[in-house]
Formats: sequence, structure tokens, C-alpha cells
Amino acid sequence: MRFIFKTSYDQDIVLAKHPGHVFWYSALVLFLLAAPWIFGEYWLSQLTFILIYSVVGLALMLLAGYTGLPSIGHGAFIGVGAYTQAVLSAAGWPFPLSMMAAAVTSAAVGVIVGLPALRVKGMYLAVATLAFGFIVQEAFSRWESVTGGNAGMSVMAPHFMQWKLDSPLAFYFLCLATVVISTLFILNLLRSPIGRAFVAIRDSEISAQSMGIHLARYKTLAFSISAGMTGLAGALYAHKLQFISPDQFDIVMSMDLLLMVIIGGLGSVHGAFLGAIFLISMPQMIALAKDYLPQAVAQANGLQGVIFGLVVIAFVMFEPLGIYGRWVKVRTYLQTVPLYRKGTFTRQKTFQKSDRLK
Repeated sequence: MRFIFKTSYDQDIVLAKHPGHVFWYSALVLFLLAAPWIFGEYWLSQLTFILIYSVVGLALMLLAGYTGLPSIGHGAFIGVGAYTQAVLSAAGWPFPLSMMAAAVTSAAVGVIVGLPALRVKGMYLAVATLAFGFIVQEAFSRWESVTGGNAGMSVMAPHFMQWKLDSPLAFYFLCLATVVISTLFILNLLRSPIGRAFVAIRDSEISAQSMGIHLARYKTLAFSISAGMTGLAGALYAHKLQFISPDQFDIVMSMDLLLMVIIGGLGSVHGAFLGAIFLISMPQMIALAKDYLPQAVAQANGLQGVIFGLVVIAFVMFEPLGIYGRWVKVRTYLQTVPLYRKGTFTRQKTFQKSDRLK
């Protein structure tokens, strides 16, 4: 088992806690850089979707996992970013400017949606974001002069001056660069005073307010940052699909995004990536498993929804800390065997939320 002897306060906020982090994360980056030459075109496309959903997972994790503000309307933020990107690209804007505009527009909408968070919380806040999702989807359908209505609209390939990213390889590296930048941004934000204020609000609003944290300001800021990052992912999502319509950004997408961070591990940056992998790979695994199921079961309508629902129920009942929480338990067992105590994680229920995952 690794013990870290800290001799300065700077060690509490350093990104790489020990050389093992540097090695494994460097190996992961090298693997992702080599992925286009390892996987075929189809699996590279799925990996691109994982990268896009990882950005959304980081954004929603910041809001729900680190600030404690649930949202069932993030599908609408993806839609705002996607339609902004599509409209500006059609108007001839270069890709970097239109992508920044998509993030800023979504962030501005997030400020408006964050206003109910100043008065309500818990399930009431979730209902408010749910209503926002319905309103935005209806706006996409009715504003035909801009969005094309229910007929949808095509999205041009990303371009900047003389460069046009119209190949899957170029777009993959664009998504990879966005994920790396977004991850570094979130990690640095969480170790800043703003990120620590978010965690304090999640653990106890009364305690946070007693320490001088302005609840209204930081809650609105959390919504704005989360919505802006989601809009950034929406811009990539629009270019990946090359065609968008209002029914793509419905309540089902918002629920999938919330379940993504819950299953991945709420309150963990790793959980955002693990949840994205689960959300994209689960339908593929179900499709592969159909070959080994009886014909009547394999061709039954709603098989994917039933299996997905059972998996979610299993996680909620037996592993509420998600995939990353299970990995933490397995890692602790491997590090402490044969001295592992069965009640190690049961005792941690009395700790603060910020102490549960390290």
C-alpha cells in the first residue's frame, strides 16, 4: 500500500500525487493518440462519441457531483450549443469562433436556468431544470426560421481559414484536444477557491454561508460553467452527427446524461469518463449479446431499455458510488490484503461527502 508523506501544503493541490499517476495518465494519453491506428473506423467513431460525452460528463459532474445541484435539463444545453454552432457555421464563421460562441451562449442560458437554484433545491430544482428542457425543445421546434423546425438542419464540417476538418481522424484529434483542455480546466478549477466553495456548498449550505461563501453567486457560477462546457460538447456533437433536429435533445437524453455521472461515480472526475464509456458501450454490448440469447428474447422490443434499467437499479442498490467507487474498493482491497477489514468503507458513511473518494 502506498503512503504519501506530505511536507508542504502545495502537495495537497498538486495534480499528480505520486509518480504512478504520471506514468498511467501518460500511458493513457499515448494510447489515445495511437487509437486511430489501432481501431477501425467504426470503433474510432464510438471513441469519438465517448470523448464528446466525457466533456458533458465533466460539466454535469461539476454541477451535480461537486456542487450538489441536480439537473435533468442538460440535454437542452447540448441542443443550445449544437444549434448555435450549426447556425454560425452556416453563416461562414470559422470553427474556433463559432465554438466559443456556442459555449458563451449556453453559459448565458445557464445563468438564466440557475436563477431557480437560488430559491429551490433537491427534487424541486430537478423539476425546474426538467421544465427548462421541455421549453428549449419546443423553442427548437417552433423557431423554424433559424433552426429549421422539426425538419432539422444540416451541419457543415469544421473549418478554419484554409483548413477543413472533414475526416474522422482530424475530428477525433479535435475532440481529444477538447477533452484534455476541459479536464485540465476542471481539475484546476476544483483545487481553486471557487472549486472548494462548490464542494462546501454541496456538503452544507449553512456551513458554507457561515464561512462567507455567497450562495447565490457560486450556484449561478456553477450553472454557468457547467452549461458553457455542455454547449462546447454540443458544438462537437453537431459536427459529429452532421444533422440535428429537436427530437435529439429530449428528456431521454437529459436522463441518460444524469445516469451517466451517477453510474460513473458521482463526485469524481474519473466517474465522468467511466460513465461516458458505459453510456456508449452498453448498447454495443447488448447488440453483441443478442447473438447468444434465444431468438424470442433477442428480437423483443425494448430489450435494451430493460437491460439498461436493470443495470441502473443494480448500481443504485448495491454500488451507489458508481463504477469508480467500486474500483476504489477493489484497489484498497488489493493494497491492504491480507490486512483488509470488511467494514472499511461502511465506516466512511459518517465522513463528509468530500472525504469519500480520494
